[in-house]
Amino acid sequence: MSQNPYRTLPSVDRLLDHDLLKPLHEQSAGLAVELARQALGQARTAIAAGAAAPSEDDLAAEIVKMAGMVLRPSLKPVINATGVIIQTNLGRAPLSRAAIQAMETVSRGYSNLEFDLHSGTRGSRHAHLDPLIRQVTGAEAGIVVNNNAAALLLTLSALARDREVIISRSQAVEIGGGFRIPDVMRQSGAKLVEVGTTNRTYAPDYQAAITPDTAAIMHVHASNFRIVGFTEQASLRDLGRIAHERGLLLLDDVGSGCLLRTERFGLAHEPTVEESLAAGADLCLFSGDKLLGGPQAGVVVGRAELVAQLSRHPLARALRPDKSTLAALHATLLHYARGEALTEVPVWRMIAVPLSDLEARAVKWASAVGPPAEVCDGRSMVGGGSLPEESLPTKLLVIPGEGAWVTEVARKLRRGEPSVVARIEDDRVVLDPRTVDPSEDGRLVAAVQEALGG
Repeated sequence: MSQNPYRTLPSVDRLLDHDLLKPLHEQSAGLAVELARQALGQARTAIAAGAAAPSEDDLAAEIVKMAGMVLRPSLKPVINATGVIIQTNLGRAPLSRAAIQAMETVSRGYSNLEFDLHSGTRGSRHAHLDPLIRQVTGAEAGIVVNNNAAALLLTLSALARDREVIISRSQAVEIGGGFRIPDVMRQSGAKLVEVGTTNRTYAPDYQAAITPDTAAIMHVHASNFRIVGFTEQASLRDLGRIAHERGLLLLDDVGSGCLLRTERFGLAHEPTVEESLAAGADLCLFSGDKLLGGPQAGVVVGRAELVAQLSRHPLARALRPDKSTLAALHATLLHYARGEALTEVPVWRMIAVPLSDLEARAVKWASAVGPPAEVCDGRSMVGGGSLPEESLPTKLLVIPGEGAWVTEVARKLRRGEPSVVARIEDDRVVLDPRTVDPSEDGRLVAAVQEALGG
C-alpha cells in the first residue's frame, strides 16, 4: 500500500531546521515561520491536484526563493531606452542631481518643515516654496499638493462645491490610469456643466450656460491627445473676459507645468504657466513631474486670496506633500530661476541634446555590441501627457530578428541586471540613447551583450 503523500510533508519546526533555512530563521524567525506555512499549504494544494509530494530540499529551496521575493525591494532603478522622455510607467521625470541632494539633505535628520526659526513658533510648509514659485511663474502666490489630480480636487472643493463649473465637452477627458476629469470634478462636489461639441466649442456656448449657480469656467489643456480637422475652441483670453465680466473664476489646468518655450526645439507650442496667468486665469494648475522636471507634485498658482482659501481648506492637509518633495521641487525651481534648466533638469537636457551627440553614442553602442546591431534614424517622444504626438529626431541602436526572438531579447533586457526597458518596432529591438544618461552607457552595452549572448 502506497504511503499517504500528505504524511511525507515535514512539520514547520522540522522544515525550519533545514540547513538552507537556518540563516533566514536566525535573521527573521517570524518571516521564516510564515513562509514555511505558506510553502506547506501550497504543497498540500498541489498534492490534492494530483502532484507528487515535494522533498524537504525542494520545500526549503522554495522558501528561500519566497524570502528573496519578500525581502528584495520590488521598486528598483531601470535604464529607460524607450526614447519616451517622460515615461509615466517608469516614474516620469528623472530628478536633477541638485534635487536628489536636496532630498537626501533634508531627510537625513530634522528640518524646519513647519517651524519658524526666527520667531520660534509654528510655521507653514508652504512658505518654503512660495517666494520661488512667484519668481519663476509670475503668480501672486502658489500652493503645492501631492499631484495634479489633488490640485484639481482641492481647487474645486474649496471654490466651487455645490456650484456649477462650465467646461467644454472636448476637455472633459480621461488621462492615464483611468483618471477622468469629470469624475474628479464630481468628487469635489462641483456640478459639471458641459458645453459645445466634441470638436467645436465657441465663446457664446460658455456665455449661454452661465447661471446664478455658476462658480467658474474650467479650461483643461489636451495634454495626451489631439483633435484635428474641423475644430474650434474659445481662446483662454476670451474665457477670461467672459468669466470676469460675470464675476466668475477662470481655472486653467495646463497639465505639464511647462516654463520654457518648446518651439525652439522644433516642437509644437506647449502652453506655459506664465501664458496662462497673462491670459486671465485666476488659478493655473500643473504637475511637478512632467515638463517641469521635478518630483511628483501638483502646483496651483494665481491670485493670492484664492491660494489662501485653498491653504485653509481641510483637504489641504490631507493632500500636502512631504519634506523630501518640497526640497526636490525647490531645487528644481531654482534651476529655472538661475537660467540653467537646459543643462541641469534632465527632461530639458534630453530634449535639447544635439542629434550629433546621439549619433555618436549610438554608433559607439553598435560597435561594442557588434552584429546584428546597427544604427538607424528614429524619433523620440516627449510623452507623459505633454506635447501629444510630438517627437524629436534621434539615432537608434536597433537589433533586427524574428518576432519571437526579438520578444525574448527584450524580455531578457527587462529582467537582467541592470533592467533595460527598450521598445519593439517592426521586428526590431530598439534602444534610444536620448533617454539613457551617458553615465549608463557602459552598463547598457553590457546588458545588451548579455541578452544577445544568452
